[in-house]
Amino acid sequence: MEKNDGMNYAPTGKPNPVVKEGEFQMAAVALDHGHIYGMCNGLIEAGATIKWVYDPDPKKVEQFLGKFPEVQVAESLEHVLNDPEIKLVAAAAIPSERSALGNTVMEAGKDYFTDKTPFTTSQQLEETKKVVKQTGQKYMVYFSERLHVESAVFAGQLIKDGAIGRVIQVTGFGPHRLNASSRPNWFFKKEQYGGILCDIGSHQIEQFLYYTGNEDAKVLHSKVGNYNNPEYPELEDYGDATLIGENGATFYFKVDWFTPEGLRTWGDGRTFITGTEGTIELRKYIDVAREEVGDHLFLVNKDGEKHYKLSGKVGFPFFGELIKDCLNRTENTMTQDHVFKAAELCLKAQEQAVII
Repeated sequence: MEKNDGMNYAPTGKPNPVVKEGEFQMAAVALDHGHIYGMCNGLIEAGATIKWVYDPDPKKVEQFLGKFPEVQVAESLEHVLNDPEIKLVAAAAIPSERSALGNTVMEAGKDYFTDKTPFTTSQQLEETKKVVKQTGQKYMVYFSERLHVESAVFAGQLIKDGAIGRVIQVTGFGPHRLNASSRPNWFFKKEQYGGILCDIGSHQIEQFLYYTGNEDAKVLHSKVGNYNNPEYPELEDYGDATLIGENGATFYFKVDWFTPEGLRTWGDGRTFITGTEGTIELRKYIDVAREEVGDHLFLVNKDGEKHYKLSGKVGFPFFGELIKDCLNRTENTMTQDHVFKAAELCLKAQEQAVII
């Protein structure tokens, strides 16, 4: 896993297949963002078989085959979609193109698994809602900062078990390293990446809904700015927002592109969760100045103080549950309504943001 660049964040875990070999065949297309590797790693570990890869850029395909040499190269997207054995198509397209690609995939009778953020405009969201309703297919999203982080997975288990009572407040910090020279051109064009709250803010809002058990929320305030990158005028290098859920739980988060060069990983992602009977702190990727390994969870409740070191101990159940949901047409891992609500709130936060 690349530690210095979040664009190539691709965790690996222990294989935990939920299906037999060849039982769940999928394809990978639109390799514009490095998250496609994490998406594919997780699904392979859960038993999926990647049959096809397709991208119009042969260099991207060649790079993909370097990681997954057993995969066949498709001649076109239509080639993939016409294969009746393919049940799921995973993609990490340019953000502004994710919705249209997903609609095409679902209209071909396949489920769709996209990198975040799933939409860059409200119009895209509404159109995809219609396609999901018409086709009955799934439009799932790789919210990696919860789904592919063991401490974040374990926090959800603790909350479900009542370890901190009812969650009343969440605070999220999502700094990232810019590495501007390694970024593609679309990364700096707001129409294509959607804005910082829409993009990396999507992780944060999804976590809030999940940890607090909210099905809806309001964006109270949001702001964005470009503090230190005048050479990229459309880049927002900072953003924050405040939300309140329908059950009264509140949320504040900030995201930025200001990870210092001296940090040993791409971002010191942290989450603080306050419950009526305890607190949880997550140090997801590093414990600054102490341990390079991440996935630290600190729990304080009536039983005392606990520090859990969770790297390699929890796993990533989302991927196996996603495969089973696709096969059984269930919604045990993540509901479609949850995906759409997280996306809607990201878009509202972005649209309403005060520009600094």
